[in-house]
Amino acid sequence: MPTVVIAYGEPHDTAVETQILGPLQATLVHLKGLETPEQLAAARQADALMVTIQRVPASLIANLAHCRIISRLGTGLDAIDIAAATARGIWVSYVPDYSVDEVSTHAITLLLAQARRLPKVLASTRRGEWNGMLAQPFPRLKGQTLGVLGFGRIARAVAAKGHGLGLEVIAHDPYIPPAVISAAGVRAVDAPTLWRESDFISLHTPLTDDTRQVVNAESFAQMKPSTYLINTARGPLIDEAALLHAVRSGQIAGAALDVLTVEPPPPDDPLLHEEKILVTPHYAWYSEDANHDVRVRGAEEVVRVLRGERPRCPVNEVAMPQQDA
Repeated sequence: MPTVVIAYGEPHDTAVETQILGPLQATLVHLKGLETPEQLAAARQADALMVTIQRVPASLIANLAHCRIISRLGTGLDAIDIAAATARGIWVSYVPDYSVDEVSTHAITLLLAQARRLPKVLASTRRGEWNGMLAQPFPRLKGQTLGVLGFGRIARAVAAKGHGLGLEVIAHDPYIPPAVISAAGVRAVDAPTLWRESDFISLHTPLTDDTRQVVNAESFAQMKPSTYLINTARGPLIDEAALLHAVRSGQIAGAALDVLTVEPPPPDDPLLHEEKILVTPHYAWYSEDANHDVRVRGAEEVVRVLRGERPRCPVNEVAMPQQDA
């Protein structure tokens, strides 16, 4: 029987996965992470490894003697050494389509919160004040420009919802043909144009060596003083020190972040205490439905591969086992 290591949660938290994996008659090993020597030793026995945010570095992959798949229950892949997995003949799969509505809705929610100056107004009402004019002045939302960095599934949903609010939408993605962007009713632009023209900038690009701190001091210098930055993708896309300087110096109007470089942040992280920066605790992905979907789809990938099939959403290519004639 194969061994499936679920590297997160307690057995009672993974009932959905257990049900999907049932037909394999696999031995299920539940871990709370991949950090301690005991956890790492247990993971080495895996025929399939299921992870959420746990790091799977080359040093661990080198010791996965039997593993055939690392199933990432989520979208981000920066914590997994994909090249090392490929060299070992291990599939890496992910679930790119489980929370498109949730994340895009959260991005628009953060945009609206800043556009309507909700943090400032809510703080004033909690103090017992009743004066909506504390938030003024600010312009009408309709007709302003939303710039989207990246144009994958979530970015396209953000663009569509932005159009529904009457926003003009522009996008930059060097990997997507401009014609594809234009077909969505969005104007394709280069990065400097995105920084320069946008009233709101929403980040929807994966974290890679090329995108790490893609939003930096140079980017902020090109933005309008009225621009708000929104990030529901990955924290390290932003140079956070440069962001703090940009907000405090008035280079930009503010930011709304669901993700940070260090999570959870220390209580004294200045991002948490800056009035013009709104921070939520990395929950843009969540709804009951999305949580169920990602568990089902991640477990189904394990079932496919352990049955000798190709995963639905691989991020690498490995040799398929030879079928008997």
